[in-house]
Amino acid sequence: MTDGIINVNKPAGWTSQDVCAKLRHVLHIRKIGHTGTLDPMATGVLPVCMGKATRIIEYYDRDTKSYHASMKLGMTTDTLDITGRVLERSGYSNVSEEAVREAFNAYKGHVMQIPPKYSALKIDGKRAYDLAREGREFEIRPREITVFDNTVTKIDTESGVIEFDITCSKGTYIRTVCDDIGRTLGCGAVMTALIRTASGFFRIGDAHTIEEITEAAGQGAEAIEKMIIPADVTLEKLGKIELNDNRITAFMNGNSSWGSGFRIIGPSEFDELFRVYGKGVFLGVGAVENGSLVPKKVIR
Repeated sequence: MTDGIINVNKPAGWTSQDVCAKLRHVLHIRKIGHTGTLDPMATGVLPVCMGKATRIIEYYDRDTKSYHASMKLGMTTDTLDITGRVLERSGYSNVSEEAVREAFNAYKGHVMQIPPKYSALKIDGKRAYDLAREGREFEIRPREITVFDNTVTKIDTESGVIEFDITCSKGTYIRTVCDDIGRTLGCGAVMTALIRTASGFFRIGDAHTIEEITEAAGQGAEAIEKMIIPADVTLEKLGKIELNDNRITAFMNGNSSWGSGFRIIGPSEFDELFRVYGKGVFLGVGAVENGSLVPKKVIR
């Protein structure tokens, strides 16, 4: 079984594509892709879809993400993290714990955020980080993200180190969160460490290291299959529909079904998108439009 998702605990120093390339080689599969880029310095949850499961990557777009991050007051860099070129250093002796907590308390809800210039965003067809490395001038417009919650877990005013947990929408740059907080405090700040602790269905406590996956691959298919999660299980926020037996073939051929041809078992949180089953077998994803079930992704 190579159709499904492996919850990978990405190591520091690896790009998300490095992880995919490694798994492609270790597991001998061609179709593979991750559900959301993690910075090379970051570690933690990186869901990797394999085989037919790569066709549902788009449905993870609106999954919320959770992180544990560390930041350092008193400096700014071109990458907004500790790996970048230092642009400025400032004192932070006048920054109080109360001021830090107030800054984080204000950084909740809908926030306009400017992504880092050293990011994977595309600007006129080129990655922003490539343009930045070339010394090109370009503008990245602010965009709205949502911070559902954040909690400061450590404040060391002597060293300027702050740690926090944050749960946010897709597209949130934690490096920018650190930079924004540093600007609010008037002393600058950079991200020094980042762990993604959750991404939608996936949790860090269930994630597998590259070493564990490689070892399992050497033990045979059965060991790897224990790590693979069926695609439909992970789409927990999509509703569930059971097709009548006589509409299974129609769905598989991309044809719609009227309301009498299916029944909704569970509601959907996302634009009336549903996991579709026939005789208990996951067939793909469909949408209910004007009372009809319209196939969107046929998996089997």
